[in-house]
Amino acid sequence: MKHAYIFPGQGAQFAGMGKSLYEQSSLAKEYFEQANEILGFRITDIMFGGTDEDLKQTRVTQPAVFLHSVILFNTTPDLIPDVVAGHSLGELSALVANKVLSFEDGLKLVYKRAMAMQKACEINPSTMAAVLGMEDAKIEEILREITDEVVVPANYNSPGQLVISGSIAGIQKACDMLKAAGAKRALVLPVGGAFHSPLMEPAKEELAAAIESTHFNNPTCPIYQNVDASPYIDPHIIKQNLINQLTSPVRWTQTIEKMVEHGVTQFTEVGPGSVLQGLVKKIAKDVSTDGIN
Repeated sequence: MKHAYIFPGQGAQFAGMGKSLYEQSSLAKEYFEQANEILGFRITDIMFGGTDEDLKQTRVTQPAVFLHSVILFNTTPDLIPDVVAGHSLGELSALVANKVLSFEDGLKLVYKRAMAMQKACEINPSTMAAVLGMEDAKIEEILREITDEVVVPANYNSPGQLVISGSIAGIQKACDMLKAAGAKRALVLPVGGAFHSPLMEPAKEELAAAIESTHFNNPTCPIYQNVDASPYIDPHIIKQNLINQLTSPVRWTQTIEKMVEHGVTQFTEVGPGSVLQGLVKKIAKDVSTDGIN
């Protein structure tokens, strides 16, 4: 019986996030103030008092979700994971939880990642869409038919829920084809770009340099990584997987299946919202889920 701690990604943010944590814990307050200094602006003002629109900017969203998750983890006593994983951005939160990254280095990499992704979005206007009610293999088959535009699977979230990513024209074409082929829904998402696709290559190059120059410690427990849903403890391989993650799909369905196969029976989501708990329940009905938020 193993206990996994899992960390959410972009999209979990909400106005007012982290405010009660800041007010109730002096240690949390220290972490938040340290984050303001590292980032060079008061992200706490946006998290606690900003609108949903303010929080949607990638340069704010990613560090905000990371801070909420990591500060919760670091200020909640007696959390000892057997394994960890994170969805997309959440992988960096997981790497702080298993001591591969320090809080400071984790935040710096998250901010570098956010800025690089924002820049890549401006270079290549692009988007994503959620496809519901169709088997993964069928979606993959239809996407392979589109050869004149970039459009690829991006997030394998749960059976019957796959997010695709690509050029604006490619996503529109794919949505039309998927609906015609029987998808229950193919819905364009309000995101700034084609995350986890080849269109993130400029961001990948920029982030790679930052990751390579950051010290990664040996982990206290394995991390199951997005790129291939497998557990890792070698810091060098963890680095490479983290770099490749930006242009590769998030294999969340496969990650949860692999964890269950390896004996995980309890999943605790740490951070804003409860999206991951819902996905885990769709993937593995017999496991226990809870959250710290």
